[in-house]
Amino acid sequence: MKRLLVVLAVLAMPAASHASAPRHLALVTVESQNRLLLVDVGSGRVRRSMPMPADPENVEAYAGQAAVVSTQAGAVTILDPSTLRPQRIVRGFGSPHIAAFGPSGDYLYVTDDARGQLAVILGKTVRKIFVGYGAHHMAFSPDQRELWIALGERARSIAVVDTSNPLRPRLEGNLDPHGLAHDLAFSPNGRFVWVTYDDRPYLRVFSALTKQPVATLYAGTPPEHVRFDDAQFGRFAYVTSGNDATLRMFDWRRRRLVRVLTTSPGSFNVSVHKGVAATASLTNGTMTVVHGERRVSSRQVAPATRDVALVP
Repeated sequence: MKRLLVVLAVLAMPAASHASAPRHLALVTVESQNRLLLVDVGSGRVRRSMPMPADPENVEAYAGQAAVVSTQAGAVTILDPSTLRPQRIVRGFGSPHIAAFGPSGDYLYVTDDARGQLAVILGKTVRKIFVGYGAHHMAFSPDQRELWIALGERARSIAVVDTSNPLRPRLEGNLDPHGLAHDLAFSPNGRFVWVTYDDRPYLRVFSALTKQPVATLYAGTPPEHVRFDDAQFGRFAYVTSGNDATLRMFDWRRRRLVRVLTTSPGSFNVSVHKGVAATASLTNGTMTVVHGERRVSSRQVAPATRDVALVP
């Protein structure tokens, strides 16, 4: 009888995967409702919800700040990620899409694909340069001296921008992505750039120095997205295939696949912070959370979600 009670007690305990869920918050865009959610990663509970200018697609969080890009409204909302209280709304864009904080955290870059521009925001827009129509996903080098921009969601060209003077970026030239590039990210050591595609089920690793591909890895059905963790926690490259409902984890130094985890269909965008990764599903609004090499939760937070940004 005692043995039976022990077994029942063990079975009644919470699943270890949920007990080990990380103590993070996540910012999640719900463009169909023009809202931004603040979600507790461990419980999946929506703590706050804030209205945003029309069509909030992408969100970025870094160094105690967050930025939400509303494409239809042509606006970028800069806010406090812990309260969702807007600090300012920057307008004057044609069709803004992606925001990226500089590695130092004191300025923000935004791509405007309709005008082919890259905007620099320091409280307000302080500079715009033309980099090529379709300017979309971008990747900063860890030393903040270089920025790669895919010119379109199906990009035939990648713009290379000198950002050694962050307030005065300068277009250096373009490189051939050898396919229709979709997303890209620098490795934590700054020596390589991983480029994913919209027209093929693999990614290419480019040398940041020579601008030439040095490796090819299978990445699942396109389009894929790729992100790395910071240098201290940077063992893995995380690659999503929303159409396959998978998250691939690569040992980026060895370029070796370590794990394939199941996400929710439509989970394209991914955010990574200190060993935690989260994806948001455009299909059914499910946020999937990975800690270490395990999936720890998968919960619906809205009818459909576009992007996610982890906040410690």
